[in-house]
Amino acid sequence: YRAARGYGARCTRYELGVPGEWAGSGESPCSPSRSLGLWHSPELLSDIQDGYSVSGHLLVCFSSGYFIHDTLDIIFNHQSRSSWEYLVHHAMAISAFVSLIVTGRFLVAAVLLLLVEVSNIFLTVRMLLKMSNVPSPALYEANKYINLVMYFAFRLAPQAYLTWYFLCYVEVQGQGAFLTANLLLLDVMILMYFSRLLRSDFFPSLRKGSAGRDVDGEKFLID
Repeated sequence: YRAARGYGARCTRYELGVPGEWAGSGESPCSPSRSLGLWHSPELLSDIQDGYSVSGHLLVCFSSGYFIHDTLDIIFNHQSRSSWEYLVHHAMAISAFVSLIVTGRFLVAAVLLLLVEVSNIFLTVRMLLKMSNVPSPALYEANKYINLVMYFAFRLAPQAYLTWYFLCYVEVQGQGAFLTANLLLLDVMILMYFSRLLRSDFFPSLRKGSAGRDVDGEKFLID
């Protein structure tokens, strides 16, 4: 893990364009299984604001700990400048999750958002294939399309549903207003990450103007 915090860490954060990658944490193996547990308790999905489960509460607590750990790791390894957008993302996640932990409300929304970790597994496979330099174009090509499907199914779809729900049914005051603002900012970040993934894997010609840049890790913002 520590070895990955050199070149590997930069590659993980910028080449993939997604914060909180599975390769750098223990969160992803737990989050998908617990989040997918919602399908065994579908009644929770009917009450996004006040639905509650002990496992969901524990998952949000665990995930908050991961974001705090990763934030400190970025700061102590002097990556704050090159990883500023991930610090912003983590600050948003920590503040939102802490409010959920304290109030016990909107836990179902948080668990739905953590379905993103399913997508991160395949993004991590993509990163490992790039870093290993193993000539396996067929495997990379297959994973490229799986990535696209997983991104839609476990990242864009839950995010779009929750954005619609919050804008239509959640009160725009207090905690509801705070979480709605966080969600809208996260929408912008997710679309930005998605555009990077598309440029890198499906429209590489759009990257020509930035070829060869490697100033303080900036190259990886478009890789």
